[in-house]
Amino acid sequence: MKRSTLNLIAAYAVLAWAAGFLSACSKSEATFSSIDVTGAEYARDFALTDHNGQLRHLQDFAGKVVVMFFGYTQCPDVCPTSMAELAEVKKALGKDSERLQGIFVTIDPVRDTPEVLKAYMGAFDPSFLALTTTPETLAVVAKEYKIYYKKVDGKTATSYTMDHSAGSYVYDTHGKLRLFTRYGSGAAALASDIQLLLGQGG
Repeated sequence: MKRSTLNLIAAYAVLAWAAGFLSACSKSEATFSSIDVTGAEYARDFALTDHNGQLRHLQDFAGKVVVMFFGYTQCPDVCPTSMAELAEVKKALGKDSERLQGIFVTIDPVRDTPEVLKAYMGAFDPSFLALTTTPETLAVVAKEYKIYYKKVDGKTATSYTMDHSAGSYVYDTHGKLRLFTRYGSGAAALASDIQLLLGQGG
């Protein structure tokens, strides 16, 4: 076989290898399990009081991935399940666990006093923070975050329940909204997404 032909075959082989390598790289790029909402024009910040009485904003948690969930302490299923999964996520992160901040925003500020909220967080992870505000301000925050909630009357004035959205917002270490994770997605999927964000420097 002529040298020119061999050179041509070699050149094609190199090109084929390069194309395959680039294709493999592109396919191996990890993708998020949660809904990517990077660049969203909502849920950009908050000014809410934590269960220790301190006013909080997103920038307070710079350097950490923030997972933010709206719920109430007397919720029978969705809220405790979501917070328990978030506690699992923190354990799964291992050495990066300190770079996760769990935040629970109550949609029931009348019954969810700071004392109640602090005890509730302690049942899942003492590093998690619960945030509260007045019912009037909560309505404004819910609109900014596109959160639905509605009081459902019970047999007595204090036995009501709350219908509400079920999902969490995930912010990167720069305080930018990146993901929305649906209820029931599971701890493993969320842990993987958070590790991806941390690996991206975000």
